[in-house]
Amino acid sequence: MDLIFIRQLAISTIVGHYPREREAAQSLEFNIDIGIPGAGVFDSDRLADTVNYAAVADYVKRECDTHHFKLLERMADHLARGILREFHAPFVRISVAKLGILPAARQVGVVVERHSTGA
Repeated sequence: MDLIFIRQLAISTIVGHYPREREAAQSLEFNIDIGIPGAGVFDSDRLADTVNYAAVADYVKRECDTHHFKLLERMADHLARGILREFHAPFVRISVAKLGILPAARQVGVVVERHSTGA
């Protein structure tokens, strides 16, 4: 499958199970792989025939601004399903990492993969 990717997308948002995590926004890092919806873009060279990565980044930021999740698992699932729906992508893999949460780890996070049921 051909993919579009976004790496190290930095967004600050409220997320976490513990009360201390819900007091202030924390930095998250997103890595996103999105299946290109068909081969038409390779002949057409038109943005309308692919997934606009800038629009995806804006979507993720907007969702993080309006939804505050307790768990990264729920956040990643919500975003993945939304990307499939909003951008008509056949596949999405999204990783979400908290930065500097554990003293001995630079990042902790989750990865989810979702496939479109309409493909």
